Amino acid sequence: MREVKEFEEEVIQIDRVTRVVKGGRRLRFRATVVIGNKKGKVGVGIGKSTEVTGAISKAIANAKKDMIEVPMAGQTITHKVSIKFKSAKILLMPAIPGTGIKAGGSVRKVIELAGIKDIMGKCLGSPNRLNNSQATIKALMKLKKMPWLKVETPATAKEQPAAAQRRPNPRRRFDNKRGGGQNHGPNNRRPDQSRGQNRPEIKKETPATPVTPVPTAVKEEKPQETKDKKEE
Repeated sequence: MREVKEFEEEVIQIDRVTRVVKGGRRLRFRATVVIGNKKGKVGVGIGKSTEVTGAISKAIANAKKDMIEVPMAGQTITHKVSIKFKSAKILLMPAIPGTGIKAGGSVRKVIELAGIKDIMGKCLGSPNRLNNSQATIKALMKLKKMPWLKVETPATAKEQPAAAQRRPNPRRRFDNKRGGGQNHGPNNRRPDQSRGQNRPEIKKETPATPVTPVPTAVKEEKPQETKDKKEE
């Protein structure tokens, strides 16, 4: 059974360092490694040895000694920060959810292991990976905690009822059947939706004319003949 590692490791750079002495040259390796748990803790370490594996193990041990905790607001950083370390200049800016990590090189590796998912970063100075990784750590150390900043997590958004999440927009002029689900303005009106065409016609009520009763003909009753006249 393999042991579960507490921190994930990422090798940034391995350099061959040669030192000239009286008897000749001595070759050594220098490894730059970044470690993190993707939950706000990250660190960068440097190790030197005559073998690559020994240099990496020393770099990991040194990185664990200098771990930092990154204050976060949801899945991004709390505010914008910029720093200059030696010849490296780093700029980090928060981003909205869904942006992703827009950074490259060693800055991206440090940000990924720190657990930040939405951020925009830029290397403005030297392309040296060692300096850029150390400058990124310095920039994350300058971040301040903001307890008043409340960020909705995905879990709280799911708990809300569906009616509360989707509220009708009172400014929408047309419904989905007529307007295709878009807010059509006066300049975005379709040809069949010109002014006055979709309005219902108002029928004017005409005043009722008085009805005069028609006189009915009265039949005249004939007088009955008496019996005397019949007998005659």
